[in-house]
Amino acid sequence: MGLAKAIGRLGGTQDRYRPLRRFALWLGAMLCVVAVTACTPIYRNHGYVPTDLELEQVKVGTDTRETVAAVIGRPSAAGLLNDLGWYYVQSRWKSYGPRPAEEVERQVVAITFTEAGVVENVERFGLEKGRVVPLSRRVTKTGIKGISLIEQLLGSLGRVSPGQFIK
Repeated sequence: MGLAKAIGRLGGTQDRYRPLRRFALWLGAMLCVVAVTACTPIYRNHGYVPTDLELEQVKVGTDTRETVAAVIGRPSAAGLLNDLGWYYVQSRWKSYGPRPAEEVERQVVAITFTEAGVVENVERFGLEKGRVVPLSRRVTKTGIKGISLIEQLLGSLGRVSPGQFIK
């Protein structure tokens, strides 16, 4: 009977530590869940950029500031010096736990207007590897505004005749 008593006593001590083991298991599981969620990236979006479908409704050369405001809304930023441009800016930031947030995507839609307030240009820019890249562009054909100085000089070479210099 001595052996049976010894086994009975061991069984009793195991039952006494059962709640402590359950708590330790529960605590270990909770720590694992906290560790996994701390490593999950958190994304935040700032600003507003109209979609391509909304921008298709804006007609270059026809629409005005009022019609653009009615179709896609007023921007959070406008041209500071001459108020000839509206700028819609959207950024996406990613952060991991205690690390500082990092910008992973940026888009800027620029709508420029003429002095009369008519839409002159609609452009969408993105951020690729730290550089601003034009993603789409719709421009009216207005004179030589988009032609560089070298293109203007080379374009006028064929229009010069020797008789113009002999006067």
